Amino acid sequence: MTDKQPGRAGDAIFRALATAASGTIVAAIILITLFLVIKATPSLAANKANFFTSTEFSTSDPANLRFGVRDLFTVTVLSSAVALLIAVPISIGIALFLTQYAPRRISRFFGTLVDLLAAVPSIVFGLWGIFILAPAIEPVALFLNQALGWFPLFATGNVAINGGGTIFTAAIVLAVMILPIVTAICREVYRQTPVPQIEAAYALGATKWEVTRTTVLPFGRSGTIAAAMLGLGRALGETIAVLIILRTSPIPSTWSIFDGGYTFASKIASAAAEFSSPLPTGAYIAAGFVLFVLTFIVNAIARLVASRRSAQ
Repeated sequence: MTDKQPGRAGDAIFRALATAASGTIVAAIILITLFLVIKATPSLAANKANFFTSTEFSTSDPANLRFGVRDLFTVTVLSSAVALLIAVPISIGIALFLTQYAPRRISRFFGTLVDLLAAVPSIVFGLWGIFILAPAIEPVALFLNQALGWFPLFATGNVAINGGGTIFTAAIVLAVMILPIVTAICREVYRQTPVPQIEAAYALGATKWEVTRTTVLPFGRSGTIAAAMLGLGRALGETIAVLIILRTSPIPSTWSIFDGGYTFASKIASAAAEFSSPLPTGAYIAAGFVLFVLTFIVNAIARLVASRRSAQ
């Protein structure tokens, strides 16, 4: 009996440390929320425009604050959603190739290359996007605008397509940036497909594609959704690359991929050097709080989907 006491004491200490570590994260989130709410409340009270529906964001005069997040919300959600639509199918294809088709050596090599994309700084992606990618995809953007301009998503936006400073360019860059995250999660999920299920499908005469379609993809569906949500959370908060690429416009956004403007993160970053007076600073903190809540919801959905997958 006495020999077991040190082990039990060690378990108790480890449990306490693990609980404290997890509690630290919860406490940090609560403190961040309180900080944002406290700092934003005076500015929201002094705001002379509707915070949710106004397209203005004027904070130069503390006595006449007029700011709203409608445009910021539009540009943020549209650029992130388009990036997700581009990145997820490509990520699924890469993950399936690495886990189901490629030989082990090639799988490791290409998997490493994809993972290395996550190490590229955001500013490099931004410079690549505006100087290299934008001129290359300009003919595609013009074609989409001319052929599908009748549809609001491809209509002429509030900035010129020439030069590439549009949501279209930013979304493609964001898609490249979230590609490693989505691919890595999908790859690990597909690798966990039960071998007996795969062998049973082959035993019934299924081809490689049929095994992938009927066994691997259904098994990894929840994991793929969770990966997409985590990628979306990453895209929502991207700052420097989007700030470099998107051109600003005094005209409100129109839910077109050829609009310019600011996302939540790029708007805050663009004015960071001017944070001096409490009320104007609080206006940007209020916008940051909306981004915080939006990102939190997206990541919570991803965790919910992943937990349901583990419970099955």
